[in-house]
Parts: sequence; C-alpha cells; structure tokens
Amino acid sequence: MRLALSTGGGDAPGLNAVIRTVVLSSMNRGWEVLGIKRGFAGLLGEDDVVSLTRESVRGIAHMGGTILRTTNRGNPFQWPRAKPDGYLEESDRSDELIATSRQLGIDAIIAIGGDGTLAIADKLFDKGMCIVGVPKTIDNDVAGTITTFGFDTAVNTALEAIDRLHTTAESHDRVLVIEVMGRHAGFIALHSGLAGTADVILIPEIPYDLSKVRDKIIARDKAGRHFSIVVVAEGAMPKGGTTSTMGPSMPGQDRRVGGLAGRMAYEIQQITGKETRSLVLGHLQRGGMPTGYDRLLATRFGGAAIRAVAERKWGHMVALQSPHIVTVPIKDVLRETKLVDPSHDVVRTAREIGISFGD
Repeated sequence: MRLALSTGGGDAPGLNAVIRTVVLSSMNRGWEVLGIKRGFAGLLGEDDVVSLTRESVRGIAHMGGTILRTTNRGNPFQWPRAKPDGYLEESDRSDELIATSRQLGIDAIIAIGGDGTLAIADKLFDKGMCIVGVPKTIDNDVAGTITTFGFDTAVNTALEAIDRLHTTAESHDRVLVIEVMGRHAGFIALHSGLAGTADVILIPEIPYDLSKVRDKIIARDKAGRHFSIVVVAEGAMPKGGTTSTMGPSMPGQDRRVGGLAGRMAYEIQQITGKETRSLVLGHLQRGGMPTGYDRLLATRFGGAAIRAVAERKWGHMVALQSPHIVTVPIKDVLRETKLVDPSHDVVRTAREIGISFGD
C-alpha cells in the first residue's frame, strides 16, 4: 500500500501528531507514505510530493502547524490561475490531480481538513479516488464528531487571554472586548467565555441587541462591579444585521470575517460612557503547541484513519463519538455545519449564572 497524506485549510494544533501517527502506523504495516505539500498543490505541480519516514516525523507530535504546510486556496475543482492580463480565473484541475496520483502509484489518500477539504475529498471520492477524511478545525464546526483536535488548544489560548484581561480591566474600571475565531459557530467564544467568567458572550447562533449588552454593563456598574469582559465570536451579528468583514479576500478564499471587536468597543463606549478597549486574538488561536487533549485526539484520529484504510472505508471520515473513534460517510458530514444549539446545557448554564448573550 502506498498512501498519500495532505493537510488543507487553516492550520490547527495537532496536525503533526496526526501525520506522525499515520506514518508510524503505516510503516509498521509495511506501507509507504507520501506527503503532499500545501494541500493538494503537490499533485498539481505547484509544490512537492515527498516521502515520509520515521526520521521525517521524529519529535513532531508536540509541534504546532504542519510539516506539510497548508493552504485555504487549494481547491483543485476551482484552482485559481493568473491570466496574461493579470486577472485570475478558476479552472477544474481534478482530472490532472487524479492522473498525477496514479502516475505516482498512490493507492489511497488521507485528507486532513475542515469542511472545505472534506468537500474536496468527497468530490474526489465520487471520481473514483480511494480517500479517507480526518476532521480538523479549531472552530469545532464539523458535523459527525463530538470535537476536533485544535479546538481545546484554541479555547485554552482564549481562556489565558481572558484571565489576563480580567486583572487589567478591573484595575482601570474598563470594559474589554475580546474577539475570538468562529466564523459560523461560536464554540470557542462560548467555552472560553464561560470558563473565563465573561460577563457577555456573543456568538453567531444568537443574534444580539446592543442595548441588551449595554444593560448588562450598566447593571454591573450599579452593583459595584465597574469592569466588564465581553467575548465575541468573529462571526457574531446584531439582530437584523450581518457579520463584520475585513475587506476583500485573496482569490479562492472565503470572505474575511472579523473586525467586530473594534467596532463594538467604540459603540459600547458611546452608549455607556465607560472606557472600552478591544483585543483581537486572531491567529494566536491557531499557533503554538497542542494541549495534551488535542495531541491524544489527533493521535487517535491518525490511528483510526489507518484502520479505515485497511478496512477500505473509502469516502468515510474518522470521528469521535465518545468513548470510541468511529467512521462516518463524508456525505453525511457535509449535509450541515455543526453549530451551537442555543438550548444546549452549556448555554443554559451560562445564562443561569448571569452571563448575557445580548438577546
């Protein structure tokens, strides 16, 4: 068996632990593993395809990022190409990818990524490729799995920032607005905000009314708590409004969501009269060493992916359905994006201890 391994989309802590497990488990079975650089670019002549050995993956389990590099502009079905006039056009290069894969003698591909990478994997499966998916997203918005590696690390990164902001906010009687990742799903904001005892949590699944945010801050002020912590997911939006964006994206990328914290800090200061500052964590949440939980989950996913290959479960994704790792059809996973359920016990608990969701 000759396997190929790719990492696509945004990076997440734990990717290297998956790679290491796939390589070691494969070699112990007598299989060969190739690494496709930068998503699927290596199979399109835009980057390399390299051999992965025990030496290649030695000492990488604790490292953030991915030794294979990644891209969120690597869809072979919509590959951006520059025309002579400088403008970009998209073309379908999937047949070229499949042909190169066959020329290299690749028997199967393990694709590690979020909903975008999994959608590509599903299309390649429909075209006859033997493919297994491994879910990866710090937003935790992939359906079919309880959680994904990278999420716990992102939550802990946000939590550390919230803890640090508490002391400076209280010292200056300020309102501090911290923006975390979460384009469509507010899991990072919800979990870090609740664990970090935020006063307001705003997530995409619960559109907010700024007057309700103001009411919470004023009520705290009257109670002698002259500071407030507001945690917002980048994709949170006001009732009847839209998400905040940060200008044009690169070709082949989704629109850049974000910039909410700065705007909200200005608006809160205007309607409350309290000094308000903002902080955007951004890519800090993607970087650094994975937590122990994420390393373990990533390692389990890697092992499960190899077992799925051995069992020829093509077109399936490995998933955590506690206490076991199982496989689910990628098509089932892609039917919906996993979002925060406003009636979930985590949301209910937050409300019961006085946290406002701006509604």
